[in-house]
Amino acid sequence: MVQAYILIQTEVGKASAVAEVISSIPGVIMAEDVTGPYDVIVRAQADTVDELGRMVVAKVQQVDGITRTLTCPVVHL
Repeated sequence: MVQAYILIQTEVGKASAVAEVISSIPGVIMAEDVTGPYDVIVRAQADTVDELGRMVVAKVQQVDGITRTLTCPVVHL
């Protein structure tokens, strides 16, 4: 199982709506509005890195109001 944080920038005023839509995507553990350089932080999981990448590109990035994403896989050192 691969987990990652997805940091999302949204259009002005869209953070809450984006977090709500993303929270319903399969594989998303949580999606929360935050302050700072990013507007929404998502914790997601998938069986493989490839599946995680497909989820981000095919589902997360397609949500209306998103301007940029940054995916940070969790590592266990």
